[in-house]
Amino acid sequence: MVKRIGSARRKTRKKFRKPLRERGRLNLTRYLQTFKVGDKVVLKADPSVHEGLYHPRFHSKSGEVIGMQGDCYLVRIKDASKYKQIIVHPAHLKRV
Repeated sequence: MVKRIGSARRKTRKKFRKPLRERGRLNLTRYLQTFKVGDKVVLKADPSVHEGLYHPRFHSKSGEVIGMQGDCYLVRIKDASKYKQIIVHPAHLKRV
């Protein structure tokens, strides 16, 4: 077997970086936003929130909210030809 090198946030220094003017205090309206089942969303990571962060390969993908799991949302996205369900905190979601 091949040994896996690195963690889940490996090679994401530029991908998860905030723009210069958005750095600093967390935006609570984005942190506490709510979605309904069927809403279209885009995965846009907030690097200051570590909980409910998805895998970097799904960054800037769009999907559909299909339910809730605790404080997070179940989002269905299309990855290549397959549909996948990922669990994402609302701080990392943006309404389309």
